[in-house]
Formats: sequence, structure tokens, C-alpha cells
Amino acid sequence: MTKTTLDNTLEYAQAQDQADSLKHLRDHFYLPAKLDGERAACVYLTGNSLGLQPKKAREYIEAELSDWQDLGVEGHFHARHAWMPYHEFLTDMTARLVGAKPVEVVVMNTLTVNLHLMLVSFYRPTKSRYKILVEKGAFPSDQYAVASQASFHGFDIKDAIVEFCPEAGSDTLDTEKMIETIKGHGDQVALVLLGNVNYLTGQAFESEKLAAAAHSVGANFGLNLAHGAGNLLLNLHDWQVDFAVWCSYKYLNAGPGGIAGCFVHEKHAHAFDLPRFAGWWGHNKATRFEMGPDFEPIVGAEGWQLSNPPIFQLAALRASLEIFDQAGMPALRAKGDRLTAYMQYLLDDINSLVPGFCRAITPREPGQRGSQLSLRFKGESKKLLQQFKAEGVVCDFREPDIIRATPVPLYNTFEDVYRFCQIVKKFAQAEVI
Repeated sequence: MTKTTLDNTLEYAQAQDQADSLKHLRDHFYLPAKLDGERAACVYLTGNSLGLQPKKAREYIEAELSDWQDLGVEGHFHARHAWMPYHEFLTDMTARLVGAKPVEVVVMNTLTVNLHLMLVSFYRPTKSRYKILVEKGAFPSDQYAVASQASFHGFDIKDAIVEFCPEAGSDTLDTEKMIETIKGHGDQVALVLLGNVNYLTGQAFESEKLAAAAHSVGANFGLNLAHGAGNLLLNLHDWQVDFAVWCSYKYLNAGPGGIAGCFVHEKHAHAFDLPRFAGWWGHNKATRFEMGPDFEPIVGAEGWQLSNPPIFQLAALRASLEIFDQAGMPALRAKGDRLTAYMQYLLDDINSLVPGFCRAITPREPGQRGSQLSLRFKGESKKLLQQFKAEGVVCDFREPDIIRATPVPLYNTFEDVYRFCQIVKKFAQAEVI
């Protein structure tokens, strides 16, 4: 989508929505109303922080409540969706979502729990190979997790943790410089761990190239897909990613604190010699209930499970994954690129009227971002965020001065983007009056 094909009118936005082959997906979600007592629908641009509720989530959860009421413990085997294998009902859809084979994925736990489980197996430092490379400004949980793991193994975190840093004057990272950093530390690198999309800047990293660079020096490569799963086109198997973890309450719409996911590449499926923290749900299904003393892991990602999963959370996630499966990630990403490009275009138009009022730090190239734009505004961003909310627009704020605005292709529209930018324009014009 080039700038010449765009137009900053409501009629244009509405025409794009009318022609959108995915417009019916919006009807699968509940849209929040303004929070000031009015019932007018707000412009919700915070799916990167908490996705909206699929309308079927309540039906699916209530079905499990009903089966629990009627069947008690027999629901494990005789519920409409039996609880014993319930997580398996999500496996194929999850694999398609992240570009994996079914044996490589499992829905379990929460994101940082899964990250620690993966680090137990894939961060195996030695006296000479012990460094973990991460992006500067990674989400705090990632920073805490890698620092605690390095410290647990007896290393000085100031030496063991190496950050990829932007060039002076830039907010984002250059892939070739990242590769130079990996190769520069060479055989000291044990693990490269990245947020597939950086939570603050919205930059999407070139994971395939970076995985190859990590492997070229003998290191493992892992991804935090908190802002990638359900947002970007992923191909984890072919990229040769060793492991990945993600939450499901952002783009995947599974509800606050929803159950997370995990990927372990097929090449590690039979690596039973890898150290791991074990639990009974990761034990061979055929002998699990023999309650034997020796742990026999399931082949593939399921072998990293600890406990039987929360059924109500699985039900909510299933309601969302069915919508993703219906739409397909290629079509969703194509629409997402168009929505975000339209937002960028309208913000550029505002800046032409009021120079310097708003600047996106997210890369402009569609291949280096997902749906999110991270924005810096002239003035106090926290105050502006509240003014947006009073106008019926929900974005979010991240320190030190970033407002994140995310048109999610499942339920956001071109008209949503237009309405948001009209409100931005209103405040920009107020600056020069």
C-alpha cells in the first residue's frame, strides 16, 4: 500500500471497511463501550496489551461449568470436550498459528514460567560458553529471567548478559549489527533470546537470520512471542528456532492471565538427555496413571508440561483460536499491514500540519513491524492518554514517554484508525491555537 493510494477522509476509510473480506470477524468479539457512562463503542487500540473477548468464550466456559456440575470427576473422560485431553484440542490450531508441527507445540502455564522451563533445558552454560544475548529494552520479565538464570549458574550478570544496543540516535536495532555482536562474542555465546517483537518500540526482528547467526557460533536461539503470536506471520519450524514461549491474553484474546504456549523444535523432540524440570503431565500418557517413580517424558513439546492445565482458560483460548483458524494468519497480517500503514499515513498528514507533534519510533517497513505503532507526542504523553480516553479512544502508555496504538485486524477497522487520528489531529491543532 503506497501513500498515493490512501486518502484522509472518512468516506475512504468506510469504503476500505466495506471492501474488507475479513470485516465479519469483528462481529465475533465484544467491543467495549466508553468508560464515562455512555454506551457508544470506543476505539479500542490496545489488543497488544489485552485482546477483546470472543463472544463464544462465555459459551465454551459455561459448557465446562455445566459438565462439571453434571458429571463431577467423570468430566475428565465424558465432558463434551473431555478434560483429560483438552489441551490437545488446541494443538493443531496452535501449530498453524506459529508455523510449527503439532509435536512442537503445547499450551501450558504462563509465559515466564515457560521461559524458565526452557532456560533450564536450553541455557546450559560452561566456564567458557555462558553468555546470553538479549535486546536492550527487552520486557522486564525477560531481563529478570535471564539474569536470575545466569546468577543461578554462578555467573556475574554484568559479564554474562550482553545487550544488543541501538546505534546512537536510533530507537531500533540493525540486524547486521546484531549479527556482528553475535559473531563478535563467538564461542562464548550460550543463548540468544529475543522478543520477536519488542514490546516498547514495536520493532519485529529478522528471526530467521538471527537464528542462523546464533547457530553458526554454536548457541541456542529462543524467542518470546508475547507480541508476535497472533500478530506476525511466524515460521518457527523452518526458521530453526530452538524454543519459543508466548502469552495468550494479548493478540490471542484468551482473557486476562490466559494460559500460555510453548514451542520446542522437532530436532529436540527426542532429546531426553536435556535437563528439564519434570511434572506428571509431561510423563508418557500410556503409563501416566501407573504412578511409577521414574519420569518418562512425552516426545516433543508436551514433555515439558508440569501439571494438568486449567480447563476454563483452555476453553477461552479455543474460542479465539477457532477465529484465527477461520481467517488464517496470511490474510490477517495483510490486513494488519494495511491498517497500520493507514495510521502511519494519517499521522504523517497531521505532522505536515503541526510539525513535530507526533513521531512513530516503530520501523516503517512492514517486514519490521506488526500491527503496533509506538508513538512519541509533543507534551506530556500520560496526560494526552487520558484525554484520548475521554474522547473514547483506548491506547496504552509505557515508560518513559511512549503511547502504543495497535489496530488489530481481527476486530479493528479503517474507520477506527480514522477516528483515532481525527482525535490526535484535534489535540495537535490545539497546540498551535
